[in-house]
Amino acid sequence: MSLQPRADSSSPAPVPVVYIVDDDDAVRTSLRFLLESVGCELRVSAGGGEFLDAYDPRRPGCVVLDVRMPLMGGFDLQKELLRRNAPLPIVFITGHGDVPMSVRALKGGAFDFIQKPFNYQVMIDTIQAALAEGVRLFTEAQRNSRRTARLLSLSPRERSVLDLMIEGHQTKQIAHELGISPKTVEVHRANIRQKLGTDSLAKIMQIVFGVKPSAGELPDRP
Repeated sequence: MSLQPRADSSSPAPVPVVYIVDDDDAVRTSLRFLLESVGCELRVSAGGGEFLDAYDPRRPGCVVLDVRMPLMGGFDLQKELLRRNAPLPIVFITGHGDVPMSVRALKGGAFDFIQKPFNYQVMIDTIQAALAEGVRLFTEAQRNSRRTARLLSLSPRERSVLDLMIEGHQTKQIAHELGISPKTVEVHRANIRQKLGTDSLAKIMQIVFGVKPSAGELPDRP
């Protein structure tokens, strides 16, 4: 059995990493043996600061995180990861858990909350699911980053033309609205298609809004 999720063959993601963050040597050792036995790639840290030094944002993964640690506790690290928009599902573990603590963790966006001593199979299953979610979040973040970069490559005038295009205006209407010639509008439209990498208005809409339109909802070309 392997914990590595299947990557999309069309765009394989980097190998995901499980980050173990716990100040208890015995827990770190136990989790290391358990997860290495099922083929998981690990980064093990004794505290939040050490984890932040080891974290590689270029790779997907998840975090197995102790709630109570000196200096930077689990909830503090959770807040820092949220501040950084890190696409890392967090599986909290604790030997002193209670309902309010678990509610706080889950409200903060934690993937799951497991009490020590944990069942090995439950831990494996939970981390398998967290890794799959981590790959999904990472892929989505990468896609959004590329989408943002494409949109930022447009000039202010090209963005104005694009805004009118997605409102359904034709070339002559855009020219009248912006006070420019239809020929200039066509040049801007060609630049937009080139920079966004598509001739399809439906795909341009997907880049702008990050949502795939329903089939037949939009014409295929601008």
